[in-house]
Amino acid sequence: MKVAVIGATGMVGDVMLKVLAERNFPLTELLLVASERSVGKKMTFKGNEYTVIGLADAVAARPNIAIFSAGGDTSLEWAPKFAEVGTTVVDNSSAWRMDPTKKLVVPEINAHELTAEDKIIANPNCSTIQLVMALHPLHKKYKMKRVVVSTYQSVSGTGVKAVKQLENEIAGVQGEMAYPYPIGRNALPHCDVFLENGYTKEEMKLAREPQKILDDRTFSVSATAVRIPTAGGHSESVNVEFENDFELNEVRQLLNEMPGVTVQDNPDTNTYPMPIYAHDKDEVFVGRLRRDETQRNTLNMWIVADNLRKGAATNAVQISEYLVEKGLV
Repeated sequence: MKVAVIGATGMVGDVMLKVLAERNFPLTELLLVASERSVGKKMTFKGNEYTVIGLADAVAARPNIAIFSAGGDTSLEWAPKFAEVGTTVVDNSSAWRMDPTKKLVVPEINAHELTAEDKIIANPNCSTIQLVMALHPLHKKYKMKRVVVSTYQSVSGTGVKAVKQLENEIAGVQGEMAYPYPIGRNALPHCDVFLENGYTKEEMKLAREPQKILDDRTFSVSATAVRIPTAGGHSESVNVEFENDFELNEVRQLLNEMPGVTVQDNPDTNTYPMPIYAHDKDEVFVGRLRRDETQRNTLNMWIVADNLRKGAATNAVQISEYLVEKGLV
C-alpha cells in the first residue's frame, strides 16, 4: 500500500502524518510530497527519515492513494494526473467538492457510496463536517426544513500565517498579517473571500455541501462565518427547524448513538463543548441542546470539533481506511 501525502510540509499535512501514525494506517511505502521550494527537505515519520519529493516524481511512483492538502489550484492541476495513472485521490481542498461527478464524503454518513471507479474523492469543508455529523441522525428521524448556523472559527483554519499573527499579537510583536485587521481581542465576520451575493465563500460552502453529503436538496442552510482568536477548534451555534417534533432526551440518544459524536450537555455541571477540550481529538462534540421557544419543532445546539483533525486530516484518513478495507484501491 503506497501512500502519497501531498502538501506534507503544511499545517494539515503535519496533522495528516500524525493521524496516519496514530491510527497505524496499513501503508508499506510513504511518499512525502510538496512544492518545489520544499523538495529535498527531510521529514520524520514513525522514527524514519524521508526526503520530500515533487509532484511529478510522485505521479511517476504511481501510489495507491494520494491524500491532497495543498490548495485548490494544485488539486485541480494534479489530481487528474494521479487519477490517470490509477491512483485514488482524497482531496482536502474545495476544488472538487461541488463537482457533480465527484463524491463528497464523510465516512460515518456516506462512505458506502464509494466505488473503485471513484478516483477523485472530495473531503468536505471543516465546518461542514462537524455540522453534518450532528445533523445526520436528527435529519433521518425528524426531517430538517431549515438550518441557521453561525460559526466561531479558529485561526488555524486560515493556516500557519494566521496562527503566527495571533501569537505575535498576544506577545505584542509587530509581524506579518494574515487578516486585514488584528484578530486578538477581535472577531472577524469574514472567512474566505466575499462573493457577489454578500456571503463569503465559507458561508456558501456551509449552505451547499450538507445538501450534497446528505443527498437531499429539500432543506436549506443559511450561514454566517466568523473568525475568532482561538488557535484550534471550530465552534458552531446551530438552529434547526424540523418537519416533525422531537423530545430532547431522544435527540441526546440519537446523537450519542452516532459514531464519532460525543454529547457534552449538562448545565448543572457547566458541561458543554469547548475548543480547548476538542483540541487534538477526533470526535465532534455537541451540547447546549434546547428547544427554540419561539418556533415549533426547532432545536438549538452548539457543535465543536478540532478543524485540523476531524475537520480535515482525520476525515481524509478515514476515507482512505475505508478504501483499503473494502478493497477499492
